[in-house]
Amino acid sequence: MKNQALDILKMAILMERRGKEFYNTVANQTKDENVRNIFALMAKEEQLHIDQLSEHFKTYQENGTFDKMVIAKQEKDTIAKMILNPAIKKSISAASFEAAAISAAIDMENKAIEVYSERAKESNDSNEKDLYLWLTDFERGHHKLLNDLNRGLMEEIWNDHHFWPF
Repeated sequence: MKNQALDILKMAILMERRGKEFYNTVANQTKDENVRNIFALMAKEEQLHIDQLSEHFKTYQENGTFDKMVIAKQEKDTIAKMILNPAIKKSISAASFEAAAISAAIDMENKAIEVYSERAKESNDSNEKDLYLWLTDFERGHHKLLNDLNRGLMEEIWNDHHFWPF
């Protein structure tokens, strides 16, 4: 059981590191400041997850238990305001690098939600369950915001190219 918990923590840390690197890469490669700010903030949030998971890994490795979770402040409202800003849709083409990055990010968030929610269901340790429920909620927030932005981009291109059947 201990090895399974440690393996899942290692996998979670790796997923978060990959997410952080991906978001930093997008932030560094985009020419649009609005997109850069969104992905830079998401990278920052992934670092928060890495820090939390690393702390739990260290404690679990030493003691074989999960500590009670100290909930870190989330910046969901900040990202939501950035993504829902009408200027963001105007600055991203639906077939651009940034749109492809948003699509890839949605897939990454889906995987994280799947892993974290599954582990939360499996765990009998309330502190471990709290950790994975917190992460699941956080990733669902990212997923929803990215999906909303992606949907808006698709609708914009559909309107521009008259893809509507009416």
